Amino acid sequence: MNQHTGTWVRDSGVTVTGPGDVYIGSQLQDSNKPAFRRVAEDQLRRLRYVLVAPSGMGEARAVLADSGTVILDGVPGSGRSAVARVLLHEHHRDSGVFHELLPGETGELSLQDPALVGTGDQLLLDLSSADDGRWAAAQADLPALRKAVHEQRAHLVVIMPHRGVLDPDLQYCRVVLERPSGIGVLRRHLRLHGVPPEQYLRQDKTVAGFLTVARPMREIAEFADLVRRAREAGQPGDEFGQWCEAAGRARNDGRREAAALVATLREAPQRALLITVAMLHGAHADVVHLAAEKLLSTVGSPSEDDSPLLYRDLAERLHEIAATATRSGQVRFERLDFDAAVRAHFWDHMPDLRPHLGTWVASVVELNDPHVVAVVRDGLVERVAGEYLRTGRADGLGALVERWSTSASSRPRLEAAVHALTCGLADPVHARDFREQMYQWCASRPLKGELAQVLVRVCADVLATSHPDQALVRLHHLARRERGTTRARQALCDLVGRSRRLHRVLLDRLARSDFSLANLGIFLQASDPERLMLRAGPSHALVDEQGTQHSLTTCWHAVLTELPPPQWQAHARRWFHWAAADTGPHGVLLLDLLVSAAQRCTEKRGKVFALLYACARDAERTARGDVARAAETTGLLLHKISAAQDIARAAPPTTSHRGTRP
Repeated sequence: MNQHTGTWVRDSGVTVTGPGDVYIGSQLQDSNKPAFRRVAEDQLRRLRYVLVAPSGMGEARAVLADSGTVILDGVPGSGRSAVARVLLHEHHRDSGVFHELLPGETGELSLQDPALVGTGDQLLLDLSSADDGRWAAAQADLPALRKAVHEQRAHLVVIMPHRGVLDPDLQYCRVVLERPSGIGVLRRHLRLHGVPPEQYLRQDKTVAGFLTVARPMREIAEFADLVRRAREAGQPGDEFGQWCEAAGRARNDGRREAAALVATLREAPQRALLITVAMLHGAHADVVHLAAEKLLSTVGSPSEDDSPLLYRDLAERLHEIAATATRSGQVRFERLDFDAAVRAHFWDHMPDLRPHLGTWVASVVELNDPHVVAVVRDGLVERVAGEYLRTGRADGLGALVERWSTSASSRPRLEAAVHALTCGLADPVHARDFREQMYQWCASRPLKGELAQVLVRVCADVLATSHPDQALVRLHHLARRERGTTRARQALCDLVGRSRRLHRVLLDRLARSDFSLANLGIFLQASDPERLMLRAGPSHALVDEQGTQHSLTTCWHAVLTELPPPQWQAHARRWFHWAAADTGPHGVLLLDLLVSAAQRCTEKRGKVFALLYACARDAERTARGDVARAAETTGLLLHKISAAQDIARAAPPTTSHRGTRP
């Protein structure tokens, strides 16, 4: 079942590419399309409705609520992943995020690292396909992970390998899920598809045959969707048995029927039209006609005679391939799901055609036709991506994304690249390959054309929804390499701005970096005092944490040492503004951090202190609040500078700051 998700790209700006660096244009901007994060949440809510609770789910819910951790066991295909996600969604709170843990992947923190868990997070550790070695290593790390989960009031669901050996100390967290009734699952899907109960409650031989074997939940969902589509395409008066029969025939006989039809079509225009209808199933006839002509020119085959009057009309040609156009112009095959069978046949049996299809898809999404709307473009990209993924060609789809992003990159072509990469990340088999490919692109590969901005958008809007740590790492690499723009940096700061845990991770990462000019620029934007001083409910502010204070002091020292003053003075003034505006201990703490950073500048300490004092005086003149308080802040800063230099001064000035630190 195809799920259309919004991906978008704005019109192009000029880009320049040099070795090692990334120059990003201005094509990717905010859009009025639905955000991917919201689409993912909608899909999760739908999963709650469609899920038939297996035996053991109630126990799993109780264990998770009681201990914060539950370990799910069960046979493959029993719905363990769906149950895990629904259980975690039930514990969703504003203070936490969903995060799928991927131990061992590039950019993932160790399961033993406390920084992995944020307050109220919902964590999924899916080890259902792990071998004995990975499972044993994960179990060794679970005590530390569970400790962090408990301390952060988070929740963790682990899916263990079926027949895996679980440590005795963890047995009380284990719950075995039993496969739910196949007919119950099918009927739940049919009900949500709008099939009336008086229809789907009937006994049917096709359904009985389909459920003779224990089907994975995914296959049952796909069969239910075929029944839905058969109902929509059927004739008035058709009933449940006929819909199911059509669904079964499409599922079992489609590939054989497609092969038989292709064998009868010997002319290039016939086959071009057949492929086009399969790839653009449901598109308007005008689009199908134009796309078929483009396919012929792409593969180097001429169409019929030059005069349009000599052409066979489209209706006749559609009849030859068992397709028809509706009154509203949408072209569809007469047989259910025949488009999938045709696509698979050509892809599997004409491999020389594959490279041409990528070029052709790019040309079709760029068609200037009112009927080439977003759903048509997205559907076309999903279908070509689906063939790459179905046949295990993740590398081929990655190369296609790169080609679309680097050659004559128009807005529709970049939208296609974003959507194709999104399809790869959503594929359960190949998602890891695409995450690794994205890391290689972001961290070290030369990025030409507009590939960098495609990666920024996918990291920020897609990868961050379930793998925020990996998104952070990849955006950081893009941000430190970009030149002539700060798009990746802004996306990175927006990401950490939504999560105190990620903000902490980024500051720690920057404090351990090489302090390049790019990294210091990232730090100055990521260390905005408003975010550092923000309290989330009753919890403390991020700046209160000793680890954060160490990161801030380390990075500010590098800034004061490595950057010319004009590049950091505006940021220092903002710190002084917030220090003056704060009536609690945080304002004083901001001053302490700056003074501590300057004190480390052994070679030019006096000059740095003088520059900080001058910034504080400038901040007095631009203060938006109480001018007297700003002056008091400057006086307190001078006192702390004098103390740091062991210069005898009078007692610190009287100030309205609470919690003044010596």
